[in-house]
Amino acid sequence: MRIHAECDYTLGMSESDREPRIYVLPNLMTAGNLLSGFMAILHIVGRFQNEDDHSRYLWAIGFILAACVFDLLDGRLARLSGQSSDFGREFDSLADIVSFGIAPALLVHDIVLKEFEEMEATRGLGWLIACIYLVCGAMRLARFNCLAAMPQKDKKASTSFRGCPIPAAAGVIVSLTLMLLWLDGNNREIGRWKYALPFLMVLLSYLMVSKIEYPSFKSLNLRARRSFHWVLISIIVLALTVAYWQWMPSVLFVSYLGYGLVRPWVSRKWRREIEEGNDPALDESGVSPEVIEEERRSNGSAKTDPASLI
Repeated sequence: MRIHAECDYTLGMSESDREPRIYVLPNLMTAGNLLSGFMAILHIVGRFQNEDDHSRYLWAIGFILAACVFDLLDGRLARLSGQSSDFGREFDSLADIVSFGIAPALLVHDIVLKEFEEMEATRGLGWLIACIYLVCGAMRLARFNCLAAMPQKDKKASTSFRGCPIPAAAGVIVSLTLMLLWLDGNNREIGRWKYALPFLMVLLSYLMVSKIEYPSFKSLNLRARRSFHWVLISIIVLALTVAYWQWMPSVLFVSYLGYGLVRPWVSRKWRREIEEGNDPALDESGVSPEVIEEERRSNGSAKTDPASLI
């Protein structure tokens, strides 16, 4: 009885208040995420005729990466338009378990893990690894929903995820698979490198249910003033991603994965720069300390208000 009283946050609400709010644009992006994951699964299991293995894997990877884009857009649009809702959060988690849980697990099983079933000593190991990844991904989403559903007064505002987000885990898997397929298509010997994927899935399974914090970039201010070199780096990264789409996504996803591991040792100043878009060379008002000092000298010893320089 006590558990019911603690968990039922709708007690005392009218029927109209209990009706979930459904916003069109963010949930349309979530639907795109879900459908992309479903299309990826169809390609993995070979439901389209006249497709060789290489083509169906590439199509599946493309749809999973498209699901990542949809997942990024739905949250961003919901926050910018003030249309975040409990319905959207639950719908997003259901879409994520399909696109970033089932689809990547099936992909790696079809490419690598099914070979374990052919050997007596490792029979069943392939399915076990795929199931571990799927279950840990589902637990990661369930934990996120439970924390998000807590009353506002009981939870702390955070710009971090507890555990590696499942879209990032799926991105690491499919981007590395894409690079391996590209190397194989260019007649480059990948040898036993493909067997790194099962070990990677086990590692990602642990990271998803761990307490390691990963940045959510929810506080990223796209309108913040940035120094020229950061703008230049962003343009170069975007150009490289377009030009070298076969391997550049793996660099980006693995970088995010590694950043979460070294994040506790990154200074707070640089964490703000990376995660919130605040230039460490600028103060909170967006004005360089050098500009403030120069203005102060020109005005004598009077204290200069940074807001007057904006």
